[in-house]
Amino acid sequence: MSLPSDEIDQRHLDAIADADQYPYWYDGANEPDSNPTLVRTENCDLCVVGGGYTGLWTAIIAKERDPSRDVVLIEAGTVGGAASGRNGGFMDASLTHGVGNAMARWPDEVEILEELGWRNLNDIEATIRKYGIDCDYERTGVIEVANTTHPGEYLDEVRAEYQLLTEWGYDVEWLDAEAMQAQVHSPIYTGGLWSKSTSAIVDPAKLVWGLKTTAERLGVRIYEDTKATDLKRDGIGVMVTTPLGAIRAGKVALATNAFKPLLRRLANYIAPVYDYCMVTEPLTDEQLASIGWENRQGLSDLANQFHYYRLTADNRILWGGYDAIYYWGGKVSTELESRPETWAKLSQHFFETFPQLAGVRFSHVWGGVIDTSSRFSVFWGRAMGGRVSYALGYTGLGVAASRFGASVMLDLLHGRNSIATRTQFVQSRPLPFPPEPFRFVGIQATRWSMDREDKTGKRNLWLKGLDRMGLGFDS
Repeated sequence: MSLPSDEIDQRHLDAIADADQYPYWYDGANEPDSNPTLVRTENCDLCVVGGGYTGLWTAIIAKERDPSRDVVLIEAGTVGGAASGRNGGFMDASLTHGVGNAMARWPDEVEILEELGWRNLNDIEATIRKYGIDCDYERTGVIEVANTTHPGEYLDEVRAEYQLLTEWGYDVEWLDAEAMQAQVHSPIYTGGLWSKSTSAIVDPAKLVWGLKTTAERLGVRIYEDTKATDLKRDGIGVMVTTPLGAIRAGKVALATNAFKPLLRRLANYIAPVYDYCMVTEPLTDEQLASIGWENRQGLSDLANQFHYYRLTADNRILWGGYDAIYYWGGKVSTELESRPETWAKLSQHFFETFPQLAGVRFSHVWGGVIDTSSRFSVFWGRAMGGRVSYALGYTGLGVAASRFGASVMLDLLHGRNSIATRTQFVQSRPLPFPPEPFRFVGIQATRWSMDREDKTGKRNLWLKGLDRMGLGFDS
């Protein structure tokens, strides 16, 4: 769907010219007060490192399981300031990045993993209701959309997925071209698969701030601008060092995601990848009528390099994805959150999909880093004799899976035997990424090959080789 930069329509560049370069979710949200920096040595039963979804869910679940447990959470910046506060707000029940990935990697566990994912999404919904978290939660489902730019083989694969999900009793609907157009109108749509209850949309910043408020009400002590710089054994516990203080903890849960891990060996298992998105100005009633979308589902392309898009509570369209940018050496920096060439490409794609919205402008554009693993899904482990546990590698689907990741991390940390901990999904790890320069070259070759497959429907020898090795890179 992309065009060379010199062929991008000037009108599509004009549409992003005045956009604010920060997440739309931060506008007008009821952000909680900031928390102090840790400036002394404190003691606790559990120290959670990381103030995103995984860290907050870990703290909340720990207190729910044992209200007397003393829990401290530290965050290097501000709670929700990274991926958890700037994602697209898609909350998917899948823990494995889709049924296809689960079948390829854990074929004997697919049904139980799907069931665990379903329960996890239901538990999130119950928690939102229990604690009164106002986060614009809508369980509208998601449509995997086929369009005229996709090879026919892609639609055949989704038909097969539809048959499988139907056999399992899922509430899914196959949409041919006419039915797809009746749901959301675009001249390029050719079909889709609507999974009606396995996905929700949410305001991600309101969710993360609501979780923060909930954690504090449960008695969790939170420190912001408090970066963990070292981790070492301390008697029967662990010492977490920060620039101005320290924490002596009985156990430690690491939820640092794409950022440099405190356990150095974990750096081989994740690749920080930048994703970019944008939000339109609010649509008028006439503009909304021109595209339909009355059921407000989340939408996602079938392609390797896919777009994700949804309506916000005030009827803007969030539009993101396609490019997944890995920078040399796994660089992570706030300056990389800006990438005008990707926003220009996304604008072009938006108006190719919805030409009836010509003249609409984008109000916000931004980017953020996600933690990619070679198996496209979260993985776990323990260190320091079981005193430390971690959950990493969500690959862009952590809004819901982070709660499951937190729950399993606590199970592992406290030796709790559960259905989840007995699965190979939890017990296994992804293959590590190679070191530089092979990592950078390999990822670029993979992106080129995926783009080629999206155009031809054929997997080349490079992708087939990665399939055999169990390695992957997803947009």
